[in-house]
Amino acid sequence: MWRVWEQVLHRWGVREWVASFLEAAGPLNLLAAQALYLSQPLLGSAIPGGSLEALARVLEDPAERQAFVHFLQEVPRSGTGA
Repeated sequence: MWRVWEQVLHRWGVREWVASFLEAAGPLNLLAAQALYLSQPLLGSAIPGGSLEALARVLEDPAERQAFVHFLQEVPRSGTGA
């Protein structure tokens, strides 16, 4: 799931911005997770099945969120992205 989101964020040119935002957002991540849960009926046809819910779960869990941020920050250096 992380690789899919990393590729989407890279394609949109916002990977680094998203990593920084997730790191700094603190409690706003919980609100973002709830917004993702609520938007599933609207965005479900545009985003692969289960991806929104998986991302929402990452936003809810501080340890998982930090691991995802670290993954986003490391991809360019390791050369495993796009």
